[in-house]
Amino acid sequence: MRSLTLPCLALWAAQTASAQAALRPVLPPGNPTPTLEETRAAMGIPSQGDLRGQRETLAFASRAEQMAKVWESAAAAPAPEPLGPRPAPGVAGIICPHDDYLCTARVYREIIPLVTARTVVLAGVYHKYRRFGAKGVMVFDPYRAWRSPDGEIPVSGIREEVLARLDPSGYIQDAAGHDSEHSLEAIAYWLKHQNPELEILPVILPSASFPRLRAMASDLAASLAQTMRQRDWSLGRDLAIVISSDGMHYGEGYQYVPYGPGGVGALDQALAFDRQLIATLLAGTVTLDKAEAFHAAMVEPEYPDTFRRAWCGRFSIPFGLVLLLETARNLGLEPPRGMPVALGCSVATPEIPLREMGLGLTAPVNLYHFVTAPAIAFA
Repeated sequence: MRSLTLPCLALWAAQTASAQAALRPVLPPGNPTPTLEETRAAMGIPSQGDLRGQRETLAFASRAEQMAKVWESAAAAPAPEPLGPRPAPGVAGIICPHDDYLCTARVYREIIPLVTARTVVLAGVYHKYRRFGAKGVMVFDPYRAWRSPDGEIPVSGIREEVLARLDPSGYIQDAAGHDSEHSLEAIAYWLKHQNPELEILPVILPSASFPRLRAMASDLAASLAQTMRQRDWSLGRDLAIVISSDGMHYGEGYQYVPYGPGGVGALDQALAFDRQLIATLLAGTVTLDKAEAFHAAMVEPEYPDTFRRAWCGRFSIPFGLVLLLETARNLGLEPPRGMPVALGCSVATPEIPLREMGLGLTAPVNLYHFVTAPAIAFA
């Protein structure tokens, strides 16, 4: 596929929308908002008190020996498709997938070691935002710490001072929302395993227009940068921004089949599209135009609940790009540059052989039901 220049992005998004017109699902009315008790009952290890539990215990490690074996096994060949050279560790941020460890661990292993900062802002997907009635707000957690296979992960002590400076209309703290979500715990456990001193500041993003995402991310960036200046922290050395997102979800089960029901041809076209998307919008200097174009390529700009492309990070990625850009700007730094590292796919490499340790898959993995896994560093 040919490379797209920035002036072509609006046309590309419009063409994408036209091609997907017959595929967009009509979203059903939401069910009653789940209670905290109902949400915790669905967790593999329920939250208790001020300790956030673990939503998913089949797809992700929940014991230290599982996490150690996943880390070790993920380094074995074959590696995911390389997209470019890896930068030196100590990057300002990354985009990392959150799919099941058995099929995506090799991608985690490529990208997670590039993050060396002790404090990590985790910008994640809020898959069930419709059920919880969340829209157009940043959703933070209220917990003191998160459990992990390797022990508790403290929520950073900067959270309260960062939140105190934000526009109160732009955020909420909600235990149930975070208890319902797996997109951050998947990554947090890898970060904790490599850095026992890790502290996190988790936020998940529901549906929002791009102007709203930009305003929220800019507000958070200004507050975050002020906190960093007060502590003489550097972006990359002391604090990093990690964006959670799987790539394309393909198959009838995902209500997304633009290249036919599946098979090798559909897989090739899906991977080709994702390579082009990454090269055009996520590689090179981070800009507001690229962030907005990514949002427009993923959802209807005026109706963001309606998707155009079935990527998980429809909102976490544009939010995270603006957060990276504006945090750097507020610190007097040049805009970060995206450096594509790898592109995995649930059917592209053999499963990590850890079923005997209790790990498994949460969805079918075949040529008619697969998920891509992008890995991009920002330095």
